[in-house]
Amino acid sequence: MQIMVRDNNVDQALRALKKKLQREGVYREMKLRRHYEKPSEKRAREKAAAVRRARKLERKRVERDSAK
Repeated sequence: MQIMVRDNNVDQALRALKKKLQREGVYREMKLRRHYEKPSEKRAREKAAAVRRARKLERKRVERDSAK
């Protein structure tokens, strides 16, 4: 990952870097790796995330179909 500093504007380059890191999910991964996560906890977390995604997708589908 590379960020160019233009006109000695380090603050703007830092904001761009933070935005890129956020988009790539680096902060989320750092938070997860702070402490050891048991495999059973990892499975539970991933399953819960999958359920949330499925429910969100279903809500969007129902909303889209009811709008027609």
